[in-house]
Amino acid sequence: MGIFRLGHVDIRVPDLELATAYYTEVLGLLEVAREPDRVYLKCWDEHDHHSVVLRYAPRYGLDHAMYKVDAADDLDVYERRLTDYGCTVRRMSPGEEPGMGEGIRFESPTGHQLELVHRVDKVGNLLPKTNPPPAPLSLPGIHPPRIDHVFLTCEDVDGATDFFMDILDFRLTEQLMASDGHRLGSWLERSHSPHDLALITGPQGGLHHFAFWLDDWNAVRAAADILAYHGVRIDMGPTRHGITRGYTIYFFDPVGNRNEVFTGGYWHDPDAEPITWTEDQMGKAIFYYEGAINEEFLAVHS
Repeated sequence: MGIFRLGHVDIRVPDLELATAYYTEVLGLLEVAREPDRVYLKCWDEHDHHSVVLRYAPRYGLDHAMYKVDAADDLDVYERRLTDYGCTVRRMSPGEEPGMGEGIRFESPTGHQLELVHRVDKVGNLLPKTNPPPAPLSLPGIHPPRIDHVFLTCEDVDGATDFFMDILDFRLTEQLMASDGHRLGSWLERSHSPHDLALITGPQGGLHHFAFWLDDWNAVRAAADILAYHGVRIDMGPTRHGITRGYTIYFFDPVGNRNEVFTGGYWHDPDAEPITWTEDQMGKAIFYYEGAINEEFLAVHS
């Protein structure tokens, strides 16, 4: 089966306590573990040990992203492919990171540190295994049920797209094509969703945003109310994407990392043909209702 979904993002934050307060009280994530320089968080309906790590660092951004693989043998397959491609691959022992099993770590041609991990400690969600209600009561903040995807920037989207498809078996769902024929952006999946990973032209090794899933449009509108109440800087939305067809809000954590809450989209079959958007329709591709991209959305920090 290979890679089957995003496991966690490890985010750099210059103020660990401020960021922790925001992610637990405004976003409504649960703190599950803490070290002197790191805080581990999860969404309420996730069973894995964590899906977000806040790591103290002088500059905000992405330290690494982890994707889960189905079997231990998958690590061997991907290690061989990555090594043959020219990546330096490091084996990770079980427990090297809290809650994590065996894995491999490498730098992708986009300039990002990525991990593939088999097995993560299960800590359960907040519901019983017998006769559970739809959701726990009195959850704080936006309280998304799970993490959804990560959106990265790189200088060569064409080459990066080929790498993720040929080496890591991602499937291309949608692409944004420039008038001269090269890709400006690509959306890729391993979980039959519109995207588990997206790439867009920008600084090498940059993080555009990471996103959390909400169950429906009403939850997106409620999230906007919560963000406005807490004075969170909203980048765009609530609105809708053309690419992925999803409903969205973009906003910033208090140290500068861009977040998204997302819902909707479609089921992507493995044999589906990718959807193509053209550069002259870029505004509608990104923000379908507005038909234009704001300047702040284009700003990315590596």
